[in-house]
Amino acid sequence: MRVAFFSPLPPSPSGIADYSAALLEPLSKLANVDVYAARPRELDAARYDAIVYQLGNNPFHEFVYETALEHPGTVVMHEANLHHLIADRTIKCGDWDAYIAEVAFDGGDLDRARRVRALEVGPDYEGVPMLRRVLSRSKSAIAHSRYVESRLRANGFAGPVGVIPHGVWLPEIDRMSYREKLGVEMGAPLIGIFGHLKPYKRIAESLRAFRRLERVIPEARLLLVGDPHPELRLDPTPRIRHIGYAPIDDFTGYLAACDIVLNLRYPTVGETSGTLQRALGLGRAVIVSDVGAFAEYPDDVCLKAPVGAGEEDLIFEYLNLLASRPDVARAMGERARAWVERECPWTVAAERYVEFLSTGKLAERTTVSVEISRDSAPPEEAPRIEPETVTTWTNARPEEREYVETHLTRLARTLELTPPGTAEDRVLEMGAYMQITPALHFKLGYGEVRGCYYGELGRVDSKTVVAEDGTEFSCAIDHFDAEKDVFPYPDGRFATVLCCELIEHLPSDPMHTMAEINRILRDGGHLVLTTPNIASLRAIAAVFSGYHPALFPAYLKPEAVAQGESRHHREYTAKEIHLLLHYAGFDVLRLETGPFRDRPHPELAWVSQLIERYGFPKESRGEGIYAVGRKAGPVRDRYPNWLYA
Repeated sequence: MRVAFFSPLPPSPSGIADYSAALLEPLSKLANVDVYAARPRELDAARYDAIVYQLGNNPFHEFVYETALEHPGTVVMHEANLHHLIADRTIKCGDWDAYIAEVAFDGGDLDRARRVRALEVGPDYEGVPMLRRVLSRSKSAIAHSRYVESRLRANGFAGPVGVIPHGVWLPEIDRMSYREKLGVEMGAPLIGIFGHLKPYKRIAESLRAFRRLERVIPEARLLLVGDPHPELRLDPTPRIRHIGYAPIDDFTGYLAACDIVLNLRYPTVGETSGTLQRALGLGRAVIVSDVGAFAEYPDDVCLKAPVGAGEEDLIFEYLNLLASRPDVARAMGERARAWVERECPWTVAAERYVEFLSTGKLAERTTVSVEISRDSAPPEEAPRIEPETVTTWTNARPEEREYVETHLTRLARTLELTPPGTAEDRVLEMGAYMQITPALHFKLGYGEVRGCYYGELGRVDSKTVVAEDGTEFSCAIDHFDAEKDVFPYPDGRFATVLCCELIEHLPSDPMHTMAEINRILRDGGHLVLTTPNIASLRAIAAVFSGYHPALFPAYLKPEAVAQGESRHHREYTAKEIHLLLHYAGFDVLRLETGPFRDRPHPELAWVSQLIERYGFPKESRGEGIYAVGRKAGPVRDRYPNWLYA
């Protein structure tokens, strides 16, 4: 579809400019979008299937508002109030008659409006939202919350309204460098308040609550980032620091440095806070006011403070809980980040835009949960694989028994995570050494099992192994270069592909491998991927002890190369495997880390304590990474930035 998109864009000092810039990237992949960052001299509205107006309550959106009145389309209401925008278009231009006419059109108090004209009182910004004129000219509307939808209805809008959550930024920030920049000691709880420091952000209440916290936790620190308000007196102390306006990179860095973020506000007109979205995306523990759109956030991703009597007491109790129990703060932050990753990605927002603009309504969205499990927690749906399922096939090959016994936990876990098949399903095991290959047929039920190795394209071998009870298993083994060749299989051939302990061996183009796996999997097919974890406790201990962190960093001797062995070229973290699967077109159904074999590591307890002390995630520190992805569509990015220079 063809879409005209009206919005200010960066460097315009509007949060909606940042929102639009982030949304346009995925939206432009789904529709033909013409972007208007200023009012055009002429607009041929008939050229477009939809016209979208990003409306905000400030003068940077005046051209958007004026065009929306002239060419009706879909208004995106980032809040349920445009009074400041209307006042800028009328009062600041000296057109008092136009201002009073707008108050009348909106059903406001005309006597109050005349007193405003006489400079006896200020405009009733909260009481008169100034929405009705643009709503009366609009075909449909988009809101970010049910609260704003209800305010549009209360102002007489009867057209379609689509509720599309605000997208989320998931920045990667070196929080420790910003804590050092602020001079905050490692164990000191840092609390932050961000944005224009207006009284309605409950600054006074927060300052009083913090001063109470100081008496309980003297090492606690409060950081305020944003321009001060003339009605609000700030008295910085050694424990309370104020930084004025900060560029977005530093703004985000200071957010990341905090352990707790206060994002309070009352009154509210349903505005979505970009600061709040960034804080959740950073995995920070957040306290919000229990009002408006903020009340709609899940109760387990933020703490909510009702406004009114007892508000200051509750803010203090929340701060005391999170500051004295960093484990609680971290757990809340992890849930928050997982929630926004699932519910608020920009790609989903763009898809919902196109759906709504095409049909005027939104279907109920079913989401695929990205389950980041604790290292020792097996999934409830995974069948238990007994060791004999693997070891029985190594009886005739004593030279491999030692390797299998060493890696038995990894091999069994791989089978546990592999989705079972049927007699009609095909499965491909890449790098098949016949250790778990027979179990794909006899235990998991796949009708056709195929393997592949590195080798000359076109060569096909057949391998046979015999179990302890005499049962034979044979399968075909195809040879090709997984980084260069087109895999010798048609599109959608397999229900499942296993890529286990292979990705770390690829020296040049792993996304070619991932793209080909995507191609040969049927729609909804599964990829099971395992690889060493370079962010494991063992790897961290190696770095601090002066050694290379990779599980296998050594070069191979010539005789080993001659025998076909290959070294590890790049090992991955669990987060990188998540990204790898995502950009290759997969939804991540399962991502966990665990041991290669069952044995305790008491010698690594100090690493775990170090991670906890510095506030880094303790999850995903096992020796190996285990991931299950489901094919969701084509490759999203052939050369993702984080993987290719």
